[in-house]
Amino acid sequence: MPLHLTKVAVGCRTLESLEKRFATRASEGEVRVVTRMRPKRLAEILDGGALYWIVQHRLVACSSILRVDERPDGRIDFVCSERLQAIPSMPKRAHQGWRYLTHEDAPKPGDNDDSGMSLLPPSLYGRLSALALL
Repeated sequence: MPLHLTKVAVGCRTLESLEKRFATRASEGEVRVVTRMRPKRLAEILDGGALYWIVQHRLVACSSILRVDERPDGRIDFVCSERLQAIPSMPKRAHQGWRYLTHEDAPKPGDNDDSGMSLLPPSLYGRLSALALL
């Protein structure tokens, strides 16, 4: 089973702004996402994993992780597909860096949110999360 990562799209307030960022950073069908920490479970991630993006306390899109490249400065690049796939909005607390997301817990295109959590406005979801009520 592949393992996925979640990452906050810092500075993006909407899915559209994330899509624009991807479009401007795309080169030869790929987008590079820099990180300084190498995941311990890298083999699972490279076995069909994806990078899931958080915008306004919600998972909103994902892109397939194609490979990981070393950089001369010691950091690494997650090389992702330039195709950003929208997913059903799913509440997710913001965090620094990236976090693992199991394949079973990852939303997939066409999934439905039966809990109704995706209907909450982002500001209300953020406040409830800050109070540890979600």
